[in-house]
Amino acid sequence: MYQIDPPHPQKEVLPIMYNLKSEDLEEPGLPDEFHDFQPQLLRETFYPPNYPAEQVFVASDLKLYYDPRNYLCYKRPDWFAVLGVSKSSQQQDLRLSYVVWLEGVSPLLVVELLSPSTEAEDLGQKLREFNTPPTKWEVYERILRVPYYVVFDRYTNNFRAFVLVATRYQELSLSEQRLWLEDVGLGLGLWQGSYQETQGLWLRWYDVDGNWIPTADERAQLEHQQRE
Repeated sequence: MYQIDPPHPQKEVLPIMYNLKSEDLEEPGLPDEFHDFQPQLLRETFYPPNYPAEQVFVASDLKLYYDPRNYLCYKRPDWFAVLGVSKSSQQQDLRLSYVVWLEGVSPLLVVELLSPSTEAEDLGQKLREFNTPPTKWEVYERILRVPYYVVFDRYTNNFRAFVLVATRYQELSLSEQRLWLEDVGLGLGLWQGSYQETQGLWLRWYDVDGNWIPTADERAQLEHQQRE
């Protein structure tokens, strides 16, 4: 290759983020900025009124070990919630992973944020190959029997929810892009707004009156306004 004269600026010849792989081929779906922000918003607004805070555990991108017969089998949900297990109060006790057979409680809800490389597995459309671990869909539906499973595609703003009926997931019909969970006392819906100084549609929790649960920053702003 011969150098042109004058040379092109680096911005014209170097690859951009859409040309570079952001995921590990061995573990597709590794976090990007959206996969950081969206789980944070879910965590910040998840306050089930029927459970004490110390009995509510949520996590994002944490290894979820599900098979006591094979310690190498795990999944990494983008976000999941477990009710009725103790939350660590000391830094040294923070979980390195969530081990179902030790905790004794499976997640009540799993949220997966779709990406092109993971969509087929997340939606149960990927055929399991011989002698390979089960897909996420199979683990959530048939092994852990997670009662509620939610997927969100930020590229199409498609929000879908599934409920476990007997042994299979059935898709729910969402009214106004909202899902009410009676046993949690909260609802999950699509909220148009700015989070982390980023405008868009976000999954967010709301209360029984239909009001969005405020984030810590929003609560602080409200308290400041009330003092003035």
